[in-house]
Amino acid sequence: MPVFSHAENFNHEQVVFCRKDSVGLRAIVAIHDTTLGPALGGCRFYPYPSEADALRDVLRLSRGMTYKAACAGLNLGGGKAVIIGDPKVEKNEGLLRAFGQFVDSLGGRYITAEDSGTSVADMDFISVETDHVCGVSMYAGGSGDPSPVTAWGVFHGIRAACQEVFGDADLKGRKVAVQGVGNVGMHLVRYLTDAGASTVVTDIDGERLDHIATECGSEVVALDEIYGVEADVFAP
Repeated sequence: MPVFSHAENFNHEQVVFCRKDSVGLRAIVAIHDTTLGPALGGCRFYPYPSEADALRDVLRLSRGMTYKAACAGLNLGGGKAVIIGDPKVEKNEGLLRAFGQFVDSLGGRYITAEDSGTSVADMDFISVETDHVCGVSMYAGGSGDPSPVTAWGVFHGIRAACQEVFGDADLKGRKVAVQGVGNVGMHLVRYLTDAGASTVVTDIDGERLDHIATECGSEVVALDEIYGVEADVFAP
């Protein structure tokens, strides 16, 4: 993949490749735009099929964070980080702290946080090496897990969309297809269930699917089948 042309296509300011073999770290930090302030964005830990896929993901996600911060009226820019690997197998304290050192080396241009595959406990390890991290546990002086609040925002976004399309924000009797039941998706399904909606879910993690199906009565489908589900709302 032509790295520079990709960064230019997305108009990124800086893309940093991070590597420390002794702890198995391979990561990419993308800073899209810092016009309004330092680049804020979570750190995704995912077993990408290739480094090109990881680069493509971090570039598009960091650009999205720029727009998100601007729309919210925040004095922040857009950034994102990805760590390449299976978080269930390869995640360890040394790797996370090494990533924190790379974040710290950017001098505050990038602020990291939780994303898919990372947790509050992971942010605590990262915070040992840098102050440029959000979502640290409350006992360590942070704000704690942002997932319930993020899911609450998505939930109300769905209600607003239903009001616009159907003329009624009430979700009782609505069917919602949820693609992914990670930290945010799990809470979203709970909110939807409490509101009277039925849910169809999919995820790469079979244990999570079993858990949410048992707890909320969600219908489980294969990864590719979620796109063909007949539903009122699709929540990717």
